[in-house]
Amino acid sequence: MAKKRPQTRATRPQPTDGEIPVVGAREPCPCGSGRRYKACHGRAAAHAVTELVHRPFEGLPGECDWVALRELVPAATVELPLKDGLPEDVPSATLATVLPMAWPALRRDDGSVLLGLQNDTASGDISRDLADTLQRALTAEPGTPVQARRAPADGPRLQDLLDAEGTFEPVVHSGFEFWIPDTENATPEVTASLERANAAAIPTVKLAGVDAAYWCETPEKNHLRWVMPHPEEQLLDALARLHAAGRSSLGEGTRLVGSFRAHGLTVPVWDLPSGVGADDVEKPAAEFAERLAAALASDAPLTPEERRARGGLTNRQVTLS
Repeated sequence: MAKKRPQTRATRPQPTDGEIPVVGAREPCPCGSGRRYKACHGRAAAHAVTELVHRPFEGLPGECDWVALRELVPAATVELPLKDGLPEDVPSATLATVLPMAWPALRRDDGSVLLGLQNDTASGDISRDLADTLQRALTAEPGTPVQARRAPADGPRLQDLLDAEGTFEPVVHSGFEFWIPDTENATPEVTASLERANAAAIPTVKLAGVDAAYWCETPEKNHLRWVMPHPEEQLLDALARLHAAGRSSLGEGTRLVGSFRAHGLTVPVWDLPSGVGADDVEKPAAEFAERLAAALASDAPLTPEERRARGGLTNRQVTLS
């Protein structure tokens, strides 16, 4: 008997991972394997979406201010320069701390775009989520909000869309009136959202003399919260040196009380007397920046007093993200 020739099946060309679109977890995988998406290419996509990016704003102009506007500042806006320029029908793209109704983004009637920063995001990479929202806002119909969604795992990040040579200059507002160019034509829902947001906003001022330092007023005392770009361990050592030497305050009645940790950066916090305003700490903050620079340059081992001071600062550190 003649040997049977082995049968062969025609195989369809398989798309590469980068070509496979994101679909519902229970839908057939677009690669053609016959399995559900969650059991096929969705596994890698889910891992990429949930993997935490420690410093999502690293590499962007004004990284420290991005962190401040994400975590600390109630009402602020910044014009966003795009690497390839704005589409012809989009007069401006503006980052805002919060938008009405907690929308991720809004395409206004005039075609301009507002991108919200303080929204919950679907993945561990805020930069990718915001870039996806921004791209969709640029092509949305004028007069419509952009809804949240899970960004594609291989989608661009803000670092891919924004001009790396551009500036990042936040404008801090006393309220959220920038939401509504024409308050008389605002819907009742947006008007109510504006009133609630204004009632909850803490008065905040950005210092002019140093980078990413924000004064805020609370009922019992005022504070200065200063986002710093230095590596955390090096910064804590420097703060400990100054604290042990009695040189960490910003003037009489002020006190370095601890720090926040947010998006890979450290945010020292000072308590200020209620009567101390933003203008009052401009000069002390500039002088502190000089003392801090000298302390950062030291590589001498910490003394016992400095180690105790460092331990106290570390114990009073709170992680925001």
